[in-house]
Amino acid sequence: MKDQYFGDINDYRKYGLLRVITASSGLRLLFAWMLTPDDGSTDGKFISYLAEPSEWQDFDLELFWQLKDLLESGAKREVGMIELSCLLGNAGYFSEVVPDQRPGREQWFDSLQTEAAAYDLVFLDPDNGLEVKSTPLGKKNSAKFLYWLEVEGLWASGKSLLIYQHFIRENRQKFVRRMLQSLASYTLGSAVTAFATPHVVFLMTLQPEHQRCQAKVVESIQEVWSGQIDHWDQT
Repeated sequence: MKDQYFGDINDYRKYGLLRVITASSGLRLLFAWMLTPDDGSTDGKFISYLAEPSEWQDFDLELFWQLKDLLESGAKREVGMIELSCLLGNAGYFSEVVPDQRPGREQWFDSLQTEAAAYDLVFLDPDNGLEVKSTPLGKKNSAKFLYWLEVEGLWASGKSLLIYQHFIRENRQKFVRRMLQSLASYTLGSAVTAFATPHVVFLMTLQPEHQRCQAKVVESIQEVWSGQIDHWDQT
């Protein structure tokens, strides 16, 4: 995640998804930003939706108007805005910048696990998503990815997970099915499912004691975000 993305259309859907999940499940959420420095690109400029309330506000009225107010305030765009807004209720936030170098990354992850101890669900928001073979842990740009050993570590500590994942140049249904199969293999005993938007997919894996809320979460998301966030599973 980069500060420059704050409040864009992907953020609106992302925060909306998280608000529904926490409201319908009662799980305590830790938001792990996986922050990386802004890069000067035009990514994150997609905020024209805020000028079209008749089309967008009804998905989440409170979220829409607070994001609009925040972006029109003239303040520098940064993720800390959402932390001060109470839009995500009593969620916690882990805001340490992710380093590329492996020793620093290991310290970052140890700090994340310590912070996560008080929460049920950890949302991980890497720039790109889960690891790829071309970018091993500890190499340049590895901060943009979440690694499977980190997924395993959080899962072993009893946390359910929600993971931000960009689509790649692969048939989307095959890609989501493949990612869910991988996620299930790294989180034994889990129930895995996915929520897809036009640009990204969110992969969810629930601990056995949290699986009672899965049906309610899926139902609520489909009801509130119909047409914008679709439920996909392994079938």
